[in-house]
Amino acid sequence: MMLIVHWIISAIAIVISAYLIPGVQVTLVSALVLAVVLGIINTFLKPVVNLITLPINIITLGLFSLVINALFILLAAQVVPDFSVTGFWPAFFFAIVLSLVNAVLGAMNRD
Repeated sequence: MMLIVHWIISAIAIVISAYLIPGVQVTLVSALVLAVVLGIINTFLKPVVNLITLPINIITLGLFSLVINALFILLAAQVVPDFSVTGFWPAFFFAIVLSLVNAVLGAMNRD
């Protein structure tokens, strides 16, 4: 049950973030699919990429992780139909806003 709740919260966070960031278009159905795709990417791909980019992450004090997240958003945009990002900077800001909105919605869910 908690998996479904987390999935819906992630989809709502995606819709809110897409509304706030110009250059990102998403439909409700594609937000649900995008939540699954980002979950898969974060589960399987992100640990490997973080391990490979560990030296540059240490040098930049972790700020390179924001770039990695933006690249994962661009990757997901290639996979998910009806989800589009116009470039790197909208993906970069979308990743930041998405993590903030997801944190807020997740905190509200814990209460």
